[in-house]
Amino acid sequence: MQKPSIRYLHLAPENDLPVLEGLTAFKAIVMVEAEVPETTRWDVSRWLVESGCKYALAWGGQCEAWRESIDDAALEAADYEDVPEEEQVMATAHDDEDLSEVFWFAKHRASHARELHETLILHIAEAPRRDEIEAEFRDA
Repeated sequence: MQKPSIRYLHLAPENDLPVLEGLTAFKAIVMVEAEVPETTRWDVSRWLVESGCKYALAWGGQCEAWRESIDDAALEAADYEDVPEEEQVMATAHDDEDLSEVFWFAKHRASHARELHETLILHIAEAPRRDEIEAEFRDA
């Protein structure tokens, strides 16, 4: 069995969205620790789906709105048609959970019809906290 890999990406709300090279089908933990305009939330949601996100876990500010926008972006990407189970995008909101619980769930319980070996931790905040966040994920 392939060992899951993680990738941390810090994104300030005003940043342009980078190309996610080397990721195919992946899980994304969307950590929102900054105010994000609605238009930016929609742009990021579409970008995640277009980049190959198959399971998104939203945590932090407005995580239910994030879950909805990711669901809508997936429907939009499929032209509102049915898609095979392995191509569906799952999205969950974790507003009342500690981040460590979300990391544990992402590693041990968030399953998809397709094997997802890569996890993107998308940290939307004014300042990055890579070392701390990656360590917490590894410990989950």
